[in-house]
Amino acid sequence: MSWASAWFRAGMRALRCVMALGCLPLTARNSQVLFHEKLDSFHCVAYFSLRAMEGGGSLIALPLGLMFIFSGLFINGLQVISVLFILPFSRRAYRVVNMIMMEALWSELVWLLDWWAGVKVKVYTPRETSEHLGKERALVISNHRSDIDWLVGWIIAQRLGCLGGTRAVMKKSTKFLPVIGWSMWFSEYVFLSRNWTKDEKVLKNGYSKGTRFTKAKLEAARKYATEAGLRVPRHVLVPRTKGFVSAVENLREFVPAVYDMTVAVSKELPSPTMVRIFRGQPSVVHVHVRWVPMSDLPQEANEISKWCHDAFEIKDDRLEQHEKENTFGEDLYIPIERPLKPLIFVISWAITLLAAAWWMLRPIFSTWKGIAWVVGVLVVVMLCVQVLIMSSQSERSSDPTARRVKQKQAAYFDNGHKKD
Repeated sequence: MSWASAWFRAGMRALRCVMALGCLPLTARNSQVLFHEKLDSFHCVAYFSLRAMEGGGSLIALPLGLMFIFSGLFINGLQVISVLFILPFSRRAYRVVNMIMMEALWSELVWLLDWWAGVKVKVYTPRETSEHLGKERALVISNHRSDIDWLVGWIIAQRLGCLGGTRAVMKKSTKFLPVIGWSMWFSEYVFLSRNWTKDEKVLKNGYSKGTRFTKAKLEAARKYATEAGLRVPRHVLVPRTKGFVSAVENLREFVPAVYDMTVAVSKELPSPTMVRIFRGQPSVVHVHVRWVPMSDLPQEANEISKWCHDAFEIKDDRLEQHEKENTFGEDLYIPIERPLKPLIFVISWAITLLAAAWWMLRPIFSTWKGIAWVVGVLVVVMLCVQVLIMSSQSERSSDPTARRVKQKQAAYFDNGHKKD
């Protein structure tokens, strides 16, 4: 009994530490957490409890986190099997299998926005452009406006029927995130280290990586634009065009179009964050899509770079107009029905995992050792959910460490990135 009690006490101490993550003065950069002050667990747990009472987001995060972690680990296991027994014989078959598995997993996150939080995504585009969406390969470029722009992209992809086949460029450290990062790695997402010497070879497979929008980055972009003689942006960052140029040069032959997407958050409701989403709080996001045939892009690298800069100036003007009117033009609004598939996937996962848990946990709860193991699993799940939430946040705090990180981000523009 004493051994089991020790396990239980250790689990509760770990649980307090996980809860304390909610109030640590830290900065998340490239999914790495920088701790710079000693932890007072009592005050941190108290603070975490206050935060939880504000909206109850942590209460729903646990069951949803359990479902996502365990279904994701199951998918990861199937992906390992597909690497061992399908990929050696057919890359095409491997990709088809992974597309199915990715839609089954990503649909849980789409459900979280679409059904649980009720985040409304409104797409604005000319009618002739809407006929192309989801029916062709495309290179997508976009600005960033919130912590969950990537999920907004997944919602659009899911509604257009191409979620499983969507690929994105991520920071290299993302692939080490539990479940979501591993799934991306198996699905052949592109991971960049933001070192051009290393990334150039990777980008020749065709993608370009941006960075998330924050006030600090906007100020750095304005400073850079002033020094470089460019138009000073009001709502977007100055694009780093090397990756885009490389993507266009290598994808031109078999990707027929560029989708120039402009994302804005409606003034109707606050900007979406993962915390708001877990609390079931809605937001409204507007997305304008400009369809550009790949054949219309210039041939020379310098001209492609200029085209990208011009595209972001167009975005800036479009966002300025949106700031005044809170719309991209109602005549361009294209209603896209919310499909039932994410809801069906979530219900199926929930029933399957609940049945498995009931079958496996009945004998475990009969002993203190079993209870201690369950507590340990819950601790790990809460930790994973907290890490995923922190990795989605564009700005975490205003402490000295955060300021040093922001200075490095600003220096990125001034040190070897003045010319693209």
